[in-house]
Amino acid sequence: MRFGYDPQREILHGISFTVPAGRTLAIVGPSGAGKSTIARILFRFYDIQSGSVTIDGQDIAAVTQQSLRAAIGIVPQDMVLFNDTIGYNIAYGREGASQAEIEAAARAAQIHDFILGMPQGYDTRVGERGLKLSGGEKQRVAIARTLLKDPPVLVLDEATSALDSRTETEIQTVLRDISRKRTTLVVAHRLSTVVDADEIIVLDQGRIVERGAHADLVRADGLYATMWARQATERDAPVAEGEDGADREPAAPLL
Repeated sequence: MRFGYDPQREILHGISFTVPAGRTLAIVGPSGAGKSTIARILFRFYDIQSGSVTIDGQDIAAVTQQSLRAAIGIVPQDMVLFNDTIGYNIAYGREGASQAEIEAAARAAQIHDFILGMPQGYDTRVGERGLKLSGGEKQRVAIARTLLKDPPVLVLDEATSALDSRTETEIQTVLRDISRKRTTLVVAHRLSTVVDADEIIVLDQGRIVERGAHADLVRADGLYATMWARQATERDAPVAEGEDGADREPAAPLL
Protein backbone atom coordinates (compact mmCIF):
# COMPACT_ATOMS: atom_id res chain seq x y z
CA MET A 1 0.00 0.00 0.00
CA ARG A 2 0.99 3.61 -0.56
CA PHE A 3 -0.26 6.57 1.43
CA GLY A 4 0.35 10.24 2.11
CA TYR A 5 -1.64 12.75 4.14
CA ASP A 6 -0.83 15.15 1.31
CA PRO A 7 -0.98 13.55 -2.16
CA GLN A 8 2.23 15.40 -3.01
CA ARG A 9 4.11 13.91 -0.05
CA GLU A 10 3.99 10.14 0.27
CA ILE A 11 4.44 8.77 3.81
CA LEU A 12 4.24 5.01 3.23
CA HIS A 13 6.11 3.66 0.22
CA GLY A 14 4.88 0.24 -0.89
CA ILE A 15 4.31 -1.29 2.57
CA SER A 16 3.24 -4.95 2.50
CA PHE A 17 2.78 -7.45 5.35
CA THR A 18 0.44 -10.18 6.58
CA VAL A 19 -0.66 -10.96 10.13
CA PRO A 20 -1.87 -14.59 10.34
CA ALA A 21 -5.00 -15.17 12.41
CA GLY A 22 -4.21 -15.46 16.11
CA ARG A 23 -0.64 -14.16 15.73
CA THR A 24 1.08 -10.94 16.80
CA LEU A 25 2.95 -8.60 14.48
CA ALA A 26 4.85 -5.59 15.81
CA ILE A 27 5.72 -2.42 13.91
CA VAL A 28 8.72 -0.49 15.19
CA GLY A 29 11.04 2.22 13.92
CA PRO A 30 12.28 5.75 14.57
CA SER A 31 9.83 8.55 15.30
CA GLY A 32 8.15 9.68 12.08
CA ALA A 33 8.72 6.37 10.30
CA GLY A 34 4.97 5.88 9.75
CA LYS A 35 4.14 3.40 12.52
CA SER A 36 0.96 4.99 13.89
CA THR A 37 -0.14 5.96 10.37
CA ILE A 38 -0.64 2.26 9.64
CA ALA A 39 -2.93 1.90 12.69
CA ARG A 40 -5.00 4.87 11.53
CA ILE A 41 -5.33 3.38 8.05
CA LEU A 42 -6.46 0.05 9.50
CA PHE A 43 -9.22 1.87 11.39
CA ARG A 44 -10.07 3.81 8.21
CA PHE A 45 -9.43 7.25 9.56
CA TYR A 46 -7.76 7.63 6.17
CA ASP A 47 -7.97 5.76 2.87
CA ILE A 48 -4.82 4.71 1.04
CA GLN A 49 -3.91 6.04 -2.40
CA SER A 50 -3.01 2.64 -3.90
CA GLY A 51 -2.98 -1.00 -2.89
CA SER A 52 -5.44 -2.63 -0.48
CA VAL A 53 -5.88 -3.56 3.17
CA THR A 54 -7.82 -6.75 3.83
CA ILE A 55 -9.13 -8.50 6.94
CA ASP A 56 -10.10 -12.14 6.48
CA GLY A 57 -10.00 -11.60 2.72
CA GLN A 58 -12.32 -8.56 2.74
CA ASP A 59 -11.06 -5.20 1.51
CA ILE A 60 -11.73 -2.72 4.31
CA ALA A 61 -12.60 -0.06 1.72
CA ALA A 62 -15.56 -2.22 0.61
CA VAL A 63 -17.21 -2.60 4.02
CA THR A 64 -18.89 -0.06 6.27
CA GLN A 65 -16.78 1.77 8.82
CA GLN A 66 -19.21 0.60 11.50
CA SER A 67 -18.70 -3.10 10.73
CA LEU A 68 -14.94 -2.62 10.36
CA ARG A 69 -14.56 -0.84 13.69
CA ALA A 70 -16.77 -3.39 15.42
CA ALA A 71 -14.13 -6.01 14.54
CA ILE A 72 -11.15 -4.00 15.84
CA GLY A 73 -10.27 -3.04 19.40
CA ILE A 74 -7.61 -0.41 19.98
CA VAL A 75 -5.68 0.47 23.12
CA PRO A 76 -3.94 3.80 22.42
CA GLN A 77 -1.21 5.73 24.18
CA ASP A 78 -3.62 8.43 25.37
CA MET A 79 -6.83 6.91 26.69
CA VAL A 80 -9.94 9.01 26.08
CA LEU A 81 -12.19 8.97 29.16
CA PHE A 82 -15.54 10.65 29.61
CA ASN A 83 -16.36 12.78 32.67
CA ASP A 84 -18.61 10.03 33.99
CA THR A 85 -18.31 6.91 36.14
CA ILE A 86 -15.70 4.19 35.79
CA GLY A 87 -18.51 1.74 35.02
CA TYR A 88 -19.81 3.95 32.21
CA ASN A 89 -16.35 4.33 30.71
CA ILE A 90 -15.81 0.57 30.61
CA ALA A 91 -19.35 -0.06 29.32
CA TYR A 92 -18.66 2.25 26.37
CA GLY A 93 -16.88 -0.74 24.81
CA ARG A 94 -20.17 -2.49 24.09
CA GLU A 95 -23.66 -1.04 24.24
CA GLY A 96 -26.03 -3.02 26.42
CA ALA A 97 -23.37 -4.85 28.44
CA SER A 98 -24.55 -6.12 31.81
CA GLN A 99 -22.92 -5.18 35.10
CA ALA A 100 -21.59 -8.73 35.41
CA GLU A 101 -19.93 -8.44 31.98
CA ILE A 102 -18.44 -5.05 32.89
CA GLU A 103 -16.99 -6.49 36.09
CA ALA A 104 -15.63 -9.54 34.26
CA ALA A 105 -13.79 -7.24 31.83
CA ALA A 106 -12.43 -5.20 34.75
CA ARG A 107 -11.15 -8.37 36.45
CA ALA A 108 -9.36 -9.43 33.26
CA ALA A 109 -7.79 -5.96 33.06
CA GLN A 110 -6.77 -6.27 36.72
CA ILE A 111 -8.61 -3.15 37.83
CA HIS A 112 -11.70 -4.67 39.51
CA ASP A 113 -10.19 -4.74 43.02
CA PHE A 114 -9.01 -1.14 42.66
CA ILE A 115 -12.52 -0.06 41.67
CA LEU A 116 -14.11 -1.88 44.61
CA GLY A 117 -11.68 -0.10 46.93
CA MET A 118 -13.05 3.31 45.89
CA PRO A 119 -15.85 4.83 47.99
CA GLN A 120 -18.46 4.60 45.21
CA GLY A 121 -17.08 1.57 43.41
CA TYR A 122 -18.14 1.41 39.77
CA ASP A 123 -20.16 4.61 40.28
CA THR A 124 -17.00 6.63 41.01
CA ARG A 125 -16.65 9.56 38.63
CA VAL A 126 -13.27 9.83 36.91
CA GLY A 127 -13.24 13.59 36.24
CA GLU A 128 -12.53 15.44 33.01
CA ARG A 129 -10.39 13.18 30.77
CA GLY A 130 -9.94 10.86 33.74
CA LEU A 131 -7.88 13.31 35.79
CA LYS A 132 -8.74 11.44 39.01
CA LEU A 133 -6.97 8.30 37.74
CA SER A 134 -3.28 7.62 37.25
CA GLY A 135 -1.85 6.77 33.84
CA GLY A 136 -1.78 3.06 34.65
CA GLU A 137 -5.36 3.10 35.95
CA LYS A 138 -6.58 4.84 32.79
CA GLN A 139 -4.83 2.24 30.64
CA ARG A 140 -6.48 -0.57 32.60
CA VAL A 141 -9.86 1.07 31.95
CA ALA A 142 -8.93 1.19 28.25
CA ILE A 143 -8.04 -2.50 28.33
CA ALA A 144 -11.27 -3.38 30.16
CA ARG A 145 -13.26 -1.41 27.58
CA THR A 146 -11.57 -3.31 24.76
CA LEU A 147 -12.08 -6.68 26.47
CA LEU A 148 -15.77 -5.92 26.86
CA LYS A 149 -15.93 -5.23 23.12
CA ASP A 150 -14.25 -8.64 22.57
CA PRO A 151 -12.85 -7.88 19.09
CA PRO A 152 -11.11 -10.51 16.94
CA VAL A 153 -8.47 -7.94 15.91
CA LEU A 154 -6.52 -5.99 18.53
CA VAL A 155 -4.36 -2.90 17.91
CA LEU A 156 -1.97 -1.69 20.61
CA ASP A 157 -0.84 1.77 19.51
CA GLU A 158 2.03 2.90 21.75
CA ALA A 159 -0.17 1.60 24.57
CA THR A 160 2.43 1.88 27.35
CA SER A 161 4.82 4.57 26.12
CA ALA A 162 3.40 7.24 28.46
CA LEU A 163 3.83 5.08 31.58
CA ASP A 164 6.68 4.73 34.03
CA SER A 165 8.74 1.53 33.79
CA ARG A 166 7.10 -0.26 36.72
CA THR A 167 3.55 0.44 35.56
CA GLU A 168 4.51 -0.42 31.99
CA THR A 169 5.70 -3.85 33.09
CA GLU A 170 2.42 -4.49 34.89
CA ILE A 171 0.31 -3.35 31.93
CA GLN A 172 2.40 -5.38 29.48
CA THR A 173 1.57 -8.53 31.44
CA VAL A 174 -2.15 -7.77 31.04
CA LEU A 175 -1.72 -6.97 27.34
CA ARG A 176 0.08 -10.26 26.70
CA ASP A 177 -2.82 -12.11 28.32
CA ILE A 178 -5.51 -10.40 26.23
CA SER A 179 -3.48 -10.80 23.01
CA ARG A 180 -3.60 -14.59 23.22
CA LYS A 181 -5.79 -16.13 20.50
CA ARG A 182 -6.37 -12.70 18.93
CA THR A 183 -4.88 -11.25 15.79
CA THR A 184 -2.76 -8.44 17.20
CA LEU A 185 -0.93 -5.49 15.68
CA VAL A 186 1.46 -3.73 18.05
CA VAL A 187 2.82 -0.26 17.24
CA ALA A 188 5.69 0.49 19.60
CA HIS A 189 8.63 2.75 20.26
CA ARG A 190 10.01 0.74 23.19
CA LEU A 191 11.42 -2.47 21.75
CA SER A 192 11.27 -4.22 25.11
CA THR A 193 7.48 -4.41 24.63
CA VAL A 194 7.65 -6.41 21.36
CA VAL A 195 10.31 -9.07 21.98
CA ASP A 196 7.63 -11.80 22.14
CA ALA A 197 5.94 -10.84 18.85
CA ASP A 198 5.72 -13.56 16.21
CA GLU A 199 7.14 -11.12 13.67
CA ILE A 200 8.57 -7.61 13.86
CA ILE A 201 8.77 -5.24 10.92
CA VAL A 202 11.11 -2.27 11.11
CA LEU A 203 10.07 0.93 9.35
CA ASP A 204 12.38 3.74 8.35
CA GLN A 205 11.10 6.74 6.40
CA GLY A 206 7.96 4.89 5.36
CA ARG A 207 9.68 1.73 4.10
CA ILE A 208 10.16 -1.72 5.60
CA VAL A 209 13.91 -2.09 6.03
CA GLU A 210 13.98 -5.24 8.20
CA ARG A 211 11.61 -7.97 9.31
CA GLY A 212 11.84 -11.07 11.48
CA ALA A 213 11.79 -12.28 15.08
CA HIS A 214 13.52 -10.30 17.83
CA ALA A 215 16.55 -12.60 18.18
CA ASP A 216 17.09 -12.73 14.42
CA LEU A 217 16.93 -8.95 14.09
CA VAL A 218 19.42 -8.43 16.91
CA ARG A 219 21.81 -10.86 15.24
CA ALA A 220 21.39 -9.09 11.88
CA ASP A 221 23.10 -6.03 13.40
CA GLY A 222 21.00 -3.54 11.44
CA LEU A 223 18.69 -0.68 12.43
CA TYR A 224 16.74 -2.81 14.92
CA ALA A 225 19.93 -3.94 16.66
CA THR A 226 21.10 -0.32 16.87
CA MET A 227 17.80 0.80 18.38
CA TRP A 228 17.85 -2.15 20.81
CA ALA A 229 21.36 -1.31 22.01
CA ARG A 230 20.53 2.38 22.42
CA GLN A 231 17.36 1.67 24.40
CA ALA A 232 19.18 -0.87 26.57
CA THR A 233 21.66 1.87 27.47
CA GLU A 234 18.81 4.27 28.26
CA ARG A 235 17.12 1.68 30.48
CA ASP A 236 20.33 1.24 32.46
CA ALA A 237 20.88 4.99 32.87
CA PRO A 238 19.41 6.75 35.97
CA VAL A 239 16.26 8.76 35.17
CA ALA A 240 15.02 11.74 37.17
CA GLU A 241 11.66 11.23 38.88
CA GLY A 242 8.77 12.08 36.56
CA GLU A 243 11.02 12.11 33.50
CA ASP A 244 10.11 10.04 30.47
CA GLY A 245 12.37 10.28 27.46
CA ALA A 246 10.19 8.21 25.12
CA ASP A 247 9.91 9.73 21.65
CA ARG A 248 6.20 9.56 20.98
CA GLU A 249 3.95 9.81 17.98
CA PRO A 250 0.33 10.98 18.27
CA ALA A 251 -2.02 8.16 19.18
CA ALA A 252 -5.12 7.22 17.24
CA PRO A 253 -8.42 8.02 18.98
CA LEU A 254 -10.19 5.19 20.78
CA LEU A 255 -13.56 4.18 19.39
